Amino acid sequence: MKILVRSANWIGDAVMSVPALRELRRAFPSDQITLHSRSWADGLFRDADFIDEIVTYDPAKWRIRDIFDNSKFLKEDAYDAVILFPNSFESALTVALSRIPIRIGYNKDARGLLLTAPIAVPEWKDRAHESFYYLELVKESIKRITGRESTFGEPDSTLNVSDQRIAEARQFMASEGVDLSRPVIALGVGSQNSLAKRWPAESYARLAEMLDDHASLVILGSKAESATAAKVVGLSKAKLIDLSGKTELASAVAVLAACDAMISNDMGLAHVASAVGTRTFVIFGPTNPATTRPFSPNAEVISHPVDCSPCMLRECPIDHRCMTGITSEFIFERILNYLTLHD
Repeated sequence: MKILVRSANWIGDAVMSVPALRELRRAFPSDQITLHSRSWADGLFRDADFIDEIVTYDPAKWRIRDIFDNSKFLKEDAYDAVILFPNSFESALTVALSRIPIRIGYNKDARGLLLTAPIAVPEWKDRAHESFYYLELVKESIKRITGRESTFGEPDSTLNVSDQRIAEARQFMASEGVDLSRPVIALGVGSQNSLAKRWPAESYARLAEMLDDHASLVILGSKAESATAAKVVGLSKAKLIDLSGKTELASAVAVLAACDAMISNDMGLAHVASAVGTRTFVIFGPTNPATTRPFSPNAEVISHPVDCSPCMLRECPIDHRCMTGITSEFIFERILNYLTLHD
């Protein structure tokens, strides 16, 4: 069979779908599995052993011409089945126009008639981790395609990164002035889609000063997060190597695999770091770690309990107490304990 999977639209969501992709490969070990995703997915899944190829697209905002062009392209590849991880109407319309015989996805966004197998959204959706939402869809997909019931093991979100890519990342960091003779800690100080998810720049600056004698420090993020990174650098007396905006996703993935630890807001790179095997300390405030934390034994959630969290708001209407209540000293102790144990 030729099976197409429409990938999740955000980096963190894509990582949370990895256990489902691994189970799909286990169910179809000899069949072709193609990931249909935005172009950044190549950087994330380049060394993945659970897909055969990636077909990329970069859609405009709901331009009908793009949908027709995309569907024509997919139709030419003659897929037998498609599984839609996103809940969007656009994704269902695209594959319906592609005439893919088996079209499976959750029955949301008024798209049930476009799917041959619309799946009811689980009633536990808002209580369980997002990884199980994707796993449930793959479980139902296997049943629709083969008629077989499936039993899944412990979810595995691991992402492989080749030794060559890690070596190249180390060379890149060295060229930027990072002292690789010391432990390397990455800081994820931004968050593109929410100001409320950002631990204060002043707190990151203070933490960097405390860590300065113990590790080399790099800041990672996109160009959109460069202003926040620059603010942290300007506030801190520590030696901080700001790599924000200097790495494409593929190189950021490799850099994270080469780091010893990461301290991060709830953002996509936190999911990546833990998936590639790097110890990750993730700061949660307005969002819910029970449903969207990095699903990996390498990740540790840091939070400060308050009555109004999780509020899921993108901007705090009061005093941001869920974040300001987390001290630099507390995180420093957690990091130092980890570095000491793994010295």
